[in-house]
Amino acid sequence: QVQLVESGGGLVQAGGSLTLSCVASGDIFRIYTMGWYRQAPGKQRELVATITRGGRTNYADFAKGRFTISRDNAKNTVYLQMNSLRPEDTAVYYCNQDQGPLNYWGQGTQVTVSS
Repeated sequence: QVQLVESGGGLVQAGGSLTLSCVASGDIFRIYTMGWYRQAPGKQRELVATITRGGRTNYADFAKGRFTISRDNAKNTVYLQMNSLRPEDTAVYYCNQDQGPLNYWGQGTQVTVSS
């Protein structure tokens, strides 16, 4: 059973920055694609960004140019650097580990952007 623990959320003014972190349990973190998703009130969960074991990244259109996903396999950690935050970025952000037929999720961390 994989455990994912997110941190780094909080309240920030529009235009500000936050860095989210997600630490994963297990000793084979390095082989899995990791991702960040978000869910705003009343909306479906949506992809923010993913990063493969080889470091290839993929971003939602809204994240391109503002958000950066990265990983440190030695620390079993994936990061999401978020810049130029907007009120519409307000959501619970979830970490995901894609093991193919299995997907694991963290408990989420709240990001609130005030205008």
